[in-house]
Amino acid sequence: MGEYHSLNERVIHIKNNTEEVNRLIEEYKPFIASTVESHVARYVEYGIDDELSIALIAFHEAIKKYDIKKGNFLSFARITIKHRLIDYYRKEQRKNESVVYIEPNKQDDDDELVDIYVSESVKEYTESQISHLRRLELQEIKKELALWGISFPDVAKSSPKQKGTRNTYIKAIHYIMNNPEILNIIKKKKYLPIGKITAALKIPRKRIERGRNYIVAAVLILSGDYQFINEYIKWR
Repeated sequence: MGEYHSLNERVIHIKNNTEEVNRLIEEYKPFIASTVESHVARYVEYGIDDELSIALIAFHEAIKKYDIKKGNFLSFARITIKHRLIDYYRKEQRKNESVVYIEPNKQDDDDELVDIYVSESVKEYTESQISHLRRLELQEIKKELALWGISFPDVAKSSPKQKGTRNTYIKAIHYIMNNPEILNIIKKKKYLPIGKITAALKIPRKRIERGRNYIVAAVLILSGDYQFINEYIKWR
């Protein structure tokens, strides 16, 4: 397996290599299962739950369709999985109705068609439902930030006011999202490994310290199950 600077780069280079794609899927089965569990709010198991089979296919689809311009691969994969699960439940509820769908044996590499199909699942939500779900997500991220001793006003205070500072924070966020080891430290141990980040990016420690709350909030939202507030995070 080749050496890559990030997962994003790895996906771009292996997407046409079946063996490497399968290896990547195997490595990220825990991520896939976690994404499904956060969506269905229950434990799932490979070989038993249909949702995991759908999620595996969606993850494979995300690899094939990923464009580095779309941002972080895992965020793109998570959204793809969730859209496919929404489609699945929609079809289950409408088995007795006439539903337009893409035939599973039909090979279609038209990115536009896939994008349209994915977006259709989002349209199932009304504006009021979206507003309600967004409020629920804000309540959840508020609780998650509280575990760090961070409030919404704290995040606002540390938000970058200058373009240079913003670019520095974005660089740090991008680095974290593409390094599972660093992301795991943040998620599991509840602290920001500033030393590792500054050493890797050659950024002055004080700059990251000043933006700690902003960086932590962005990473928690982008790596979490926050479909409706994720789209408001301008970090790319």
